[in-house]
Amino acid sequence: MKQIDMQEFDELLKGDMPVVCDFFATWCGPCKMLAPVLEKISAEYEGKAEFVKVDIDKNPELSIRYGIMSIPYVAVFRGGEMVDNFVGFMTENETKEFIENTIG
Repeated sequence: MKQIDMQEFDELLKGDMPVVCDFFATWCGPCKMLAPVLEKISAEYEGKAEFVKVDIDKNPELSIRYGIMSIPYVAVFRGGEMVDNFVGFMTENETKEFIENTIG
């Protein structure tokens, strides 16, 4: 998954494809546990959704914009708007179910 900054994030939201964004920090243990899960799922959804990562320490404006108080914070965007999110670690099956229910 590609790590992006706020400018790239805002550009990506203008596109037609759903965006799954993992808001994380390098010091976050649960973020490190979730990363390989999202990496694996992102490969399965290639062409159906964009999967990206945003480091909240380097992009605090996005944390403020979306009211992110805890990480990992995974959000799905469609048409530039957040349509769903989850906070914390989820297993691969739970994460797949969340993505499937949100993206289809």
